[in-house]
Amino acid sequence: MNSQENKYSIQRGRFYLGVFLLIFLATIPIHAQDWFKTETSSGAPNIRIAAADFKQLSPDPHAAELKRTFDTTLYSDLANAGIFDLVSKSLQPQTTPGAPSEINLSQWSAAPASAAMVAFGAFNIQGSNVVVNGYLFDAKNTQYPQVLAKQYTEAVSDDAPRQIAHRFADEIIFRLGGGLPGIAETKIYYVKQSGGTKDIWAMDYDGANQHPITHLGSISISPRISPDNSRLAFSSLGKYGFEIRVYSMLLGRMVSFPNSGGTNLSPAWSPDGNQIAYSSSRTGDPEIWIADANGSLARRITSFRGPDVSPVFNPKTGDQIAWISGRTGLPQLYIMGADGSNVTRLTDGGYVSSPSWSPDGHFVAFAWNRKYGPGAPGGQDIYVMEIATKRWIQVTHGMGQCDFPSWSPDGRHIVFANTPDGRQAHMRIWTMLADGTQMHPITGSGADMPNWSWK
Repeated sequence: MNSQENKYSIQRGRFYLGVFLLIFLATIPIHAQDWFKTETSSGAPNIRIAAADFKQLSPDPHAAELKRTFDTTLYSDLANAGIFDLVSKSLQPQTTPGAPSEINLSQWSAAPASAAMVAFGAFNIQGSNVVVNGYLFDAKNTQYPQVLAKQYTEAVSDDAPRQIAHRFADEIIFRLGGGLPGIAETKIYYVKQSGGTKDIWAMDYDGANQHPITHLGSISISPRISPDNSRLAFSSLGKYGFEIRVYSMLLGRMVSFPNSGGTNLSPAWSPDGNQIAYSSSRTGDPEIWIADANGSLARRITSFRGPDVSPVFNPKTGDQIAWISGRTGLPQLYIMGADGSNVTRLTDGGYVSSPSWSPDGHFVAFAWNRKYGPGAPGGQDIYVMEIATKRWIQVTHGMGQCDFPSWSPDGRHIVFANTPDGRQAHMRIWTMLADGTQMHPITGSGADMPNWSWK
C-alpha cells in the first residue's frame, strides 16, 4: 500500500472510531434508559463490508473443506467486530475473485451488495502448507482501491484456516477500526464444572477450541490471565482452604505461589504483570492485599470491618483499584488508589459483585441486583458505569441471573456468565457488544467466570 492509500485508510479508521465513541458517550444517560441500546445498534456509522468466498486454487479435495472453514470464520469474525454492516452472502455477486485483476468493483459497490469495502482472495495448499492471499479493496475508490494485501502461510491442519482467517480479520479491523486491534485472536479463560470438580479451561473468543488448562480435580475459580498471556492466576481449594495458584502457560505446569492462610480469592494482575491483587482473610476479615507476581512482599491495602473482595486494577494506568466492599452493609462498588488511598463509593444501593475495568480506564462493568432483598422484584444484571460521572447503563435485561462481566481488549465487547433459572449447573457464557446488542452464547451449561485475555 502506498503512502496515499495508507493515509486515506488511517483517516477513515479514525473517523469511524470517533463516530462510535461519540455515539457511545452521548447516549449514556444519568440512569438506565432503553433507548441507549437502540441508538448504538442503529448501524448508521458502520462500514458496509463484503467478505467474498475465497477462490480455491488447489485441486486437493481436502482444500475445499478447509476453505469453507476459512470463509465461515472470516465472515463470522467481521460480523462479530461491532463496527461493520456485513453484506449478506445472498446479496453478493456470484463471483470468486482470487486476485486484484479478477475483481469487478462496480459489481460490489452497486445494489444490492452496495459494499463500501470488499475482502477477497485466494486459498491454496502448497505442499504441507496452507497459503492464503487476502485483499481488502475500497469498492468506491476506483483509482486507488487497494487498502490491504497480505499473504499468510501455515502448516496444514484442521485449525490452520481458522487461525489465518482470525489474523486477516484482525488486520482488516485494525485498518478500518481506528487503529484498535481486533479480537479474533484473543482467548477467554473460564471455569468448567464437571461432576463435583471445577477446572480452568480456555477457548477462542468465539467459543471454538474449548480445552482444559488445569487438571487439579478440585474446585478452581476466578481465572485471570496475565497481560502477556504467560501466566494464569486463579483461586483453588487446597488442604488449607482457598489459595492463590499460578499456572505457567509457557512451562505447561503450576508454579509456586506461597500459601498465606485464610481464604484467598479473586486474583487480579496489574497492567505491567508485576503484581497481583487479591482478597485474603489471613487476618480474620477479608481485605485487599497486593503481592509481587511470585507472591512475595504481600501488603494489605484495606483495613475496615466487612468483606473487601474482587479487586481489579485500572488496566490503563495501574494506579487505581476497583473492588467490592461490604463495609456499609450490602456489597457495593468502590474505587481507590493502588496504595489504598482516596476511597470512593460508586454505587448507591442494591447488591453489587464482579467488577471489570474497561481497557481505556473510563468504565467499569459489574453485576448488580438493584432491588436486592426479601420479596424485592429485582434481578441480577450486567451494568456499565462511567467512572468520572458515575452515570450507568443496564446492558442485560430479563434473562435471569447475570454475573462476571469481562471486557474484550478492544473495549467493544463484554463476555459474561448467565443462568436463566438461577441454577449453577445451568450457567453458560455469553458475549455481547458493550451496549448490550449482538448478544449470543458461546458455551453450553457448566461454564462460568469468564476472563478475556488482555490482547
